[in-house]
Amino acid sequence: MRITNEYTITPQEPIRSGYGHHTTAKEALGGRDLSGKTAVVTGGYSGIGLETVRVLTEAGAAVIVPARTLDKARASLAGMSHVELEELDLMNPASIDAFAQRFLDSGRPLDMLIHSAGIMVPPLKRDARGYESQFATNHLGHFQLTARLWPALKKAGGARVVVVSSSAISMGGVDFDDPHFERKEYDRWIAYAQSKSANSLFAVELDKRGYSSGVRAFALHPGIVETDLAVNLTDDEMLAIYAHDNKGRRSENPLLKTVEQGAATSIWCATSPQLDGKGGVYCEDVDIANISTADSSSAQSGVTPWAIDPSLASRLWRLSEKLTGITFET
Repeated sequence: MRITNEYTITPQEPIRSGYGHHTTAKEALGGRDLSGKTAVVTGGYSGIGLETVRVLTEAGAAVIVPARTLDKARASLAGMSHVELEELDLMNPASIDAFAQRFLDSGRPLDMLIHSAGIMVPPLKRDARGYESQFATNHLGHFQLTARLWPALKKAGGARVVVVSSSAISMGGVDFDDPHFERKEYDRWIAYAQSKSANSLFAVELDKRGYSSGVRAFALHPGIVETDLAVNLTDDEMLAIYAHDNKGRRSENPLLKTVEQGAATSIWCATSPQLDGKGGVYCEDVDIANISTADSSSAQSGVTPWAIDPSLASRLWRLSEKLTGITFET
């Protein structure tokens, strides 16, 4: 792979990939053989993360799944080949460092780093540093993990980092003045939206900084998929998101995806040659997304301008280094 120092921004517009809303992860892989490739998939033992691991391993990749709940992960991954289970808590900086060091000690290059783990709309909780749990888990934990695994990503000579974001970005961006809800009242949905916008901005800046080392980054919306992520939703929220019968009777949301469909864009971003030479973009439905022109929280598709703004991405990077105490040497 020939790398130059001349970074060019990839246009945030569809490339007509030929795939779409109903594409499955296996279809998005396109029959590629991933033998000899190594991936780390956070959240790889439930929901779309588990399906991502399944498709990667069936294609021959070796996949390391870091997990906070080892017993649950072990049961979910039972019977899969090419899978290694490791301990990791994204809210614990020491745990992140220990996991990363174990991987670096193995001497392996890391071809794919897929950040699929996350929490959604929990009651207010803070980590030991006082950081709000969704921002700490969904963004800062993955920021630190990527920094610590950077030598292995560079070693791969063409690695990809894939960050699972959400259409919840339409509800709000990063509050740089009070990201941990220390001065304003906690709103679990606004906090979730902030963490998902941070996911997207992280990919924008990471791609720019990693380009000269052959590392490209992508963020994505997987679609609306009913998984364990919804554990904190109220009955009314479950009804509003996953059904539309005003009498409370279950009825499928036409936008809802299966787990197999929800993992498709992750697989495409991590493996597709259609994205060679591209990066720093937000994807959905197995293609690069349009920029949303909607100015309300009702936007169901596209990426909001504040989630791909290069100046905000750079500002978030500096904040993340300050909050984690890590200078990310790309």
